[in-house]
Amino acid sequence: MLEALQFDFMRNAALAGLLISIACGVIGTFVVTKRIVFLSGSIAHAAYGGIGLGYFFGFNPVLGATLFSLGAAVGMSAIQRRSKERADTLIGALWAIGMAIGIILIDLSGGYKANLMSYLFGSILTVPRSDLWLLLALDGTIIFFVWLFYKELVALSFDETFSIVQNLPIGMLHTLLVSMTALTVVMMMRIVGLIMVIALLTMPAAISSQFARSLKKMMIMASFLGAVFTLIGLWLSYRLNLTSGASIILVAGFSYLLSIAAKATIGKS
Repeated sequence: MLEALQFDFMRNAALAGLLISIACGVIGTFVVTKRIVFLSGSIAHAAYGGIGLGYFFGFNPVLGATLFSLGAAVGMSAIQRRSKERADTLIGALWAIGMAIGIILIDLSGGYKANLMSYLFGSILTVPRSDLWLLLALDGTIIFFVWLFYKELVALSFDETFSIVQNLPIGMLHTLLVSMTALTVVMMMRIVGLIMVIALLTMPAAISSQFARSLKKMMIMASFLGAVFTLIGLWLSYRLNLTSGASIILVAGFSYLLSIAAKATIGKS
């Protein structure tokens, strides 16, 4: 790995992976605990509609994905909370509609779209230094809001009924959580792409949930695991000439399966 870090693009990729691991560790912990993985996946795929808007109207696709994701997050959050029946069907429909809008708008925009595949499958090796500052700002924003509303978010994640009894602003907290998830998803596009973003968001947190005994420890462990998976995946992609995003996800995936096996073994002993 030290050999690879002599190159600027590898140093930027490693730093980007470390920064996004913090966001994934914190937000992924709430996503797994609250069991909104499906909702998070829907937000990730709906973001493609914002990419299409950016290409069609000629502005930065990342900005389009950010705005579209935030809108989709708020809408899906409202549907999940207010619709007593078939909320998963409605969210799935918005997921598909968002992607369809993106595909159609990209078709209508015409021209050669060189960076299109990077949004789907990631391009961590081309992350510019300017994006590192954005990732740092994202981490700071997430940590600030989680620190500010930590007790309320914990209550919401574990017992929403209790939160209602305590007169907590459930709607605002749920919207805040899914909005932070949406921002994390958009920034992760550059790392592993929209198709695999949900894996890196949830697998480190899922592993840590099996061993950590508190939410804070779970966040720390998930952030650490995300960083380890990213660095190992980058090293494998460098040594074996593999796609970096897929390598990172495979490392995380195999680690998750091993953690399940280890937990089962420990439980039997």
